[in-house]
Amino acid sequence: MILTVLSFVVALGLLIAVHEYGHYRVAVACGVKVLRFSVGFGKPLLRWKPQRQRPGQDTEFVLCAIPLGGYVRMLDEREAPVAADERHLAFNTQPLRARAAIVAAGPVANLALAVLLYAAVAWIGVSAPQPVLSTPTPASLADRAGLRAGDWVTRAAVGEQAPSVVRSFDDLRWQLTQAALDGEDMRLWVAEGEHGTPRAVLLPLSDLARREADLAMFQQIGIVSPWSAPLMGGLLPDGAAQAAGLRAGDRVRAVDDQPVSDAQTLRALIRQGVSAQGQGVAQRWQIERDGGRVELLVTPRPEQQNGQWVGRVGAFVGAPPAMVEVSEGLFGGLQNAVIRTGEVSWLTLKMMARMLIGEASLKNISGPITIADYAGKSASMGLTSYLTFMALISVSLGVLNLLPLPVLDGGHLMYYLWEGLSGRALSDAWMERLQRGGVAVLMLLMVLALFNDVARLLG
Repeated sequence: MILTVLSFVVALGLLIAVHEYGHYRVAVACGVKVLRFSVGFGKPLLRWKPQRQRPGQDTEFVLCAIPLGGYVRMLDEREAPVAADERHLAFNTQPLRARAAIVAAGPVANLALAVLLYAAVAWIGVSAPQPVLSTPTPASLADRAGLRAGDWVTRAAVGEQAPSVVRSFDDLRWQLTQAALDGEDMRLWVAEGEHGTPRAVLLPLSDLARREADLAMFQQIGIVSPWSAPLMGGLLPDGAAQAAGLRAGDRVRAVDDQPVSDAQTLRALIRQGVSAQGQGVAQRWQIERDGGRVELLVTPRPEQQNGQWVGRVGAFVGAPPAMVEVSEGLFGGLQNAVIRTGEVSWLTLKMMARMLIGEASLKNISGPITIADYAGKSASMGLTSYLTFMALISVSLGVLNLLPLPVLDGGHLMYYLWEGLSGRALSDAWMERLQRGGVAVLMLLMVLALFNDVARLLG
C-alpha cells in the first residue's frame, strides 16, 4: 500500500510539474510575468521565492496538499488590475503567437518527457519474453493461419509496409494491437527456432469482430501469451493438484492421451475438466518426473467465471518464459522513443474517437484509483517498468490536454485559432458559456472514471 501511494504521488507530481514548467518556461521566455507556479491544489505545504529571478519576474513557487493538478498564474488584466508600467508583462497583451506558444508548451512538455522516459528505458535495457508463440487459441486467426506452438516470430509487417524486426513478445503484441485497432492485415515471418528458415504467414486482422485492446481481442487473434514449458509450479494447500499427488517441477506430457506441447495447452485442458453441470471430470495426466514417467488421476475443481464453469487445479501452471534483453544505443534509443511516443499518442487519440462514436467501451476510461494501482504494480516490477508506466501517463496527459475542450489547453488553442482566422478575440459571453460547458463535460468524465475505478475494485 505504501509503495502504491508513494509511486503514484511521485509519478503524478513529476508529470504535473513538467507540464506546468512548460507553461512557465515559455511564459518567461515571452516576457510574461509569472506570479505563481503551483504543483497541487489546496493548502500550501511549501512555498518559496528565489532571491535571484529573471528581469520582470517575481514568481512564488508552491507545493500544495492535493497532488491532482497544478497551475501557473500569470499577470493578466482579465483577472486583476495591472499597473500601467507592467501592462507589457501581462499575458492578455501578448501577441497571438506568444499566447498560443505558452498554452501549447504544457502538453508539449509532457510529450517531450515521454520521449526521454522511453529513451531511458531503451538505454537501460529491459528483459522481455522471447517472441516465441504458445499454442494458438482454437479456431482463432492464428490457428487458421497455421501458426504453431514454438514458432519464433522474426519479422512483422502491416499492409504493404516494409517488415520490421520483432525482438520480443512485447514488441509483437504492440504491433498486433496497432494493426488490429486499425483493421489492417499483418504478415508474420516465423521459424522453428531462432535460426530456422522463416515462412510467411498472413493474419487477416481486418476480419476481427472485436476491436478493443483487451484479452478477448487477443483470443480472437489467437496470440495470447509467449511459449512456456508445461511445468507445474507452486501448489496451493488442499488444491486439486496437491490432492492428486502432483509436485512442483512435474512436466506434463499428456492429458487423456492428448499431447501437451506447452503451458497454454495444459491450461486449456484444465479449464475443460468440468461438466456442463459444474462437476469436476477426472483426467489422466502423464507426468515426467526425475527422468521417469508417472500417471496420475487429476480432477479439476469447478469454478464459475463469467457465468461459465471452468476447471481449476490450485497450482501455478507453466514455467517462466525464456527472456531476451532488449536495449538500444544513444541515437537508436532516442529515435525509437520518438516513434513510440508518436504511436502511443495516435493510438490514444484513436481510442478516444472510438469511445466517442460508440465503437469502444467507456470502461476504458480510468481514474486515479486505477492509475495508482498500476503505479504500484509497475514500481514493484522494477525501474524500467515504472519509467514505461510514467511515459504512458505522460503521453495521455499531453494528448488529453490538447483536446479542443474548453478549460483544457486545447480549448484555449481553439479560441486562438478562431482569433487568428476571424481577426477578433472570442467575446467574454461566449467564453463564459464555453467554459461552463467544458467544466460540465470534465466533471462528467471524472465521475465516469471514478465509477469505472470502483467497478474494477468490486470485480
